[in-house]
Amino acid sequence: MALVLNDSGGLNFVRAGDVKSFESKTGLSDGSGEEMYQLIAELYPICRSITGQGIRETFGRIQQHIPLTITEVPSGTQVFDWMVPLEWNIRDAYVADRRGIRIIDFKQSNLHVVSYSTPISARMSLRELKEHLFTLPDHPEWIPYRTSYYKESWGFCLSHRQYLELLDEDYDVVIDSSLEKGHLTYGEYYLPGETADEVLISCHACHPSLCNDNLSGIAVATFLAKSLQARSRRYSYRFLFLPVTIGAITWLALNQRHVSNIKHGFVLTGVGDEGGFTYKKTRDGAADIDAAFAHVLRHSGELFEVTEFIPYGYDERQYGSPGFNLPVGCFMRRANGGYPEYHTSADNLDFVKPTSLSRSLEVVRSVVEVLEANRRYVNTSPFCEPQLGKRGLYRAIGGNVTGRSAEMAFLWVLNLSDGSHTLLQIAERSGLPFSTIKLAADELEGQGLLRRSG
Repeated sequence: MALVLNDSGGLNFVRAGDVKSFESKTGLSDGSGEEMYQLIAELYPICRSITGQGIRETFGRIQQHIPLTITEVPSGTQVFDWMVPLEWNIRDAYVADRRGIRIIDFKQSNLHVVSYSTPISARMSLRELKEHLFTLPDHPEWIPYRTSYYKESWGFCLSHRQYLELLDEDYDVVIDSSLEKGHLTYGEYYLPGETADEVLISCHACHPSLCNDNLSGIAVATFLAKSLQARSRRYSYRFLFLPVTIGAITWLALNQRHVSNIKHGFVLTGVGDEGGFTYKKTRDGAADIDAAFAHVLRHSGELFEVTEFIPYGYDERQYGSPGFNLPVGCFMRRANGGYPEYHTSADNLDFVKPTSLSRSLEVVRSVVEVLEANRRYVNTSPFCEPQLGKRGLYRAIGGNVTGRSAEMAFLWVLNLSDGSHTLLQIAERSGLPFSTIKLAADELEGQGLLRRSG
């Protein structure tokens, strides 16, 4: 799918196969939704956490698509008010009844074990075991996702139906895990542009088998990076694949002197479900990235919501902490915690859809197009309107409504191109799509009626 101009000056989504220029520009085919879904399916079984072999394996799979640079930060490294934790790895875990039958089995679902559970091998009563069990009574068939990153403990998650079927007997409880000095791992891909000014795209990569809240962001970020490889770039682009919270904090601590290059950014998460779009603004709420997302969503034909910043959610709150105050928003479909499948086994391969992934990718590519093309111009013929008709830019027959939006775009661009208005500001004030304004600016520049001022 591609975002293109229609006859009335608006935007339509059309199949990429119908727009050869779009396909050649991005290097992507109409199958990108299916390809992103296949990447999610490949990553789905891996048991990821904020450290360990699972996240390394995930990055290894992503490296088959884009050349990630992998950074390993030792346990115990001080990163602002935090410390890089011990590395956690798990090999097996189960609860077995007196007949030796595994009634809770990590090998059936890696959500069965509370992430960062300390090792244990013991026999205990049902009463003792229940203190370490977690369920979802309102959704009795689903397994919850739970973590214990910064407090040593252990636990199992199971469906409430399973929980109610437990017999009052002794159970063998085994968690074959390790918690020891190692490393925190993150992946980074930098695409240089014409300038050192950066667009930051960040996603978390530390959750186990959760498709929407984790893998969808990874997939869309990966394919956005692939599409940007094939085009010229005004901005440089930095893609970060991180363990949530501690990963962003660690990256910021190690790169504090260089973050001033970041001029725009967004966190990608939860972009594979069938809900409408949500964009959460930057801390200041008036950044160019905020205006770009709001504009693209308004003209997308999709249901959407633009929400104000709150210091809760994903890593936008780290990038937007007062010491950094980076212009980084968050793009998702339904917000975190805003759908019942969130952080449960129901966030599975049936919950995410190739078409949803494709439309999400379309939106972020359109935002990138706005950022890339959002310049200021100066009208080189500022005293009254220049004659557009003799340049073939105005209707030949008065009263003909065909091309009315394009003609209004010429007039708006000429009137507001005083060196202080960007094309996005002109699009917003005129009510016309950015692509219409950009086409008008290109035509006027080609006629010598505009020159770039920034």
